Amino acid sequence: MTHMFDEGLERREANYVSLTPVDFVARAAEVYGDRLAIVYGDVRRTWRQTYERAKRLASALERAGVTRGETVAVLLPNIPEMVEAHYGVPMSGAVLNTLNSRLDTPSMLFMLRHGEAKALIVDSEFGDLAHRASLELPALKIITVSDIVPAEVHRYPGAIDYEAFLSSGDSQFTWTTPPDEWDAIALNYTSGTTGDPKGVVYHHRGAYLNALSNILEWDMPKHAVYLWTLPMFHCNGWCFPWTVAARAGVNVCLRKFDAKTVYDLIREERVTHYCGAPIVQSALANAPAEWREGIAHQVSTMVAGAAPSPAVIAKMKEIGFDLTHVYGLTEVYGPASVCARQDSWDALSDEERARLNARQGVRYHLQRAVSVLNPDTLETVANDGESLGEIMFRGNICMKGYLKNERATAEAFRGGWFHTGDLGVITPDGYIRIKDRSKDIIISGGENISSVEIEDTLYRHPAVEVAAVVAMPDAKWGEVPCAFVQLKEGAHVDAEELIAHCRLFLSSFKLPKAIRFGKLPTTSTGKIQKFELRARVGSDRAIDLAGNG
Repeated sequence: MTHMFDEGLERREANYVSLTPVDFVARAAEVYGDRLAIVYGDVRRTWRQTYERAKRLASALERAGVTRGETVAVLLPNIPEMVEAHYGVPMSGAVLNTLNSRLDTPSMLFMLRHGEAKALIVDSEFGDLAHRASLELPALKIITVSDIVPAEVHRYPGAIDYEAFLSSGDSQFTWTTPPDEWDAIALNYTSGTTGDPKGVVYHHRGAYLNALSNILEWDMPKHAVYLWTLPMFHCNGWCFPWTVAARAGVNVCLRKFDAKTVYDLIREERVTHYCGAPIVQSALANAPAEWREGIAHQVSTMVAGAAPSPAVIAKMKEIGFDLTHVYGLTEVYGPASVCARQDSWDALSDEERARLNARQGVRYHLQRAVSVLNPDTLETVANDGESLGEIMFRGNICMKGYLKNERATAEAFRGGWFHTGDLGVITPDGYIRIKDRSKDIIISGGENISSVEIEDTLYRHPAVEVAAVVAMPDAKWGEVPCAFVQLKEGAHVDAEELIAHCRLFLSSFKLPKAIRFGKLPTTSTGKIQKFELRARVGSDRAIDLAGNG
């Protein structure tokens, strides 16, 4: 019998168009053109205006000689021009490279060279970098954004003001979907602690699917009001520039995080959604109560990395903030798994609910799989909450690979899975839980100790705001846990009290053998820089992924 669905059927223009998240902004302008798209101080633009500006940017880039597949770098805070770049740059066929504004100049110059950037859109705040780039990369076209401080265009040979550049473009520019949805849409560099950073290449398909997954995981309604507390340079803002466009929502831009400003914007703009690292959530939870007066509507927030402490989660619930815990890496477009909540958890204590919410969870809707595998055999570990393995992803929400680094790409995708380097377990109910980064497992006297477990315990103490644990060399045991603790403002506690607190929850061999107090070093996205802490105690070694030392 002829299988009518298997033979003679080809993809045609009528039934196949490459997926691209850029189409979300086109639809938002077509269907909800008069609705608000961007808010920033006195700036209030509709989706029609935003789409026209994005098309002007795409047209201007094309007229400036940027061709399909070439890189356009962007060094901007979370201001309207950064939102527009997420639409206009890929609309031109170019690849968007958002630079981390908190990196040093040599690192950014490396990225500009390695990514072969043809143009740099840069805020006047970062004029020194633009000046260096104009001297060392004379072929680089520099486009300056004057947001707070007027840009000194004359400092950079051939530079042009952003608004003047847009005016050279056509608002009726006809853009096309990529020839292949596997084509690159963005380039994001990992902030490695040793050696040069690796360039993670995103494809249109993955960005499209992750943008939609964000909507599904959050039950995000049409016309949501999204506050940009998360840097857009970080994994393209977890793909939320495209997510907000898909929902025809509002981008509330924020140049710099400040807890009081965030509360003011939530109140004034009726913000419904925002994302942030644990340190951001903690700052908001511990802010003076008067800052959040007048906020009576539901606010949804997403946190990645280490989960906030039970005290922070309880405070978020008290002030009406619904918190969702997600997990991911740059290589999987930001979040690609979520701690999906179950109705049965509502009857549990705050402490138990916080423990369950702290897990990395299950795969995103449109990710194919996330699991914990033996890194040598690639067999799934037992779901007993104890068997240790490496967390791995598989599916469309995975990068194309590392730019100009085939060896690292092959190793990352060894065995048909993306290897995260995070060690974890599978709990009996099928949820993933991180135990540690492979290099953060502490091997003391032959026993494996999870720094995350100790950190979770420290966070249970009401005086602790931020905690990090690393391995410290020890003559007898090889290495032992050393805790770095940042206390809440006005709190007072000594090392002996914290160790006594840990003894209530941990075996004696897992107790921190030293505790150091003070402000902890963090990355631009709020993650604790453990490599700095390891350097302070004279330990900076990694173990293999099987945890064998």
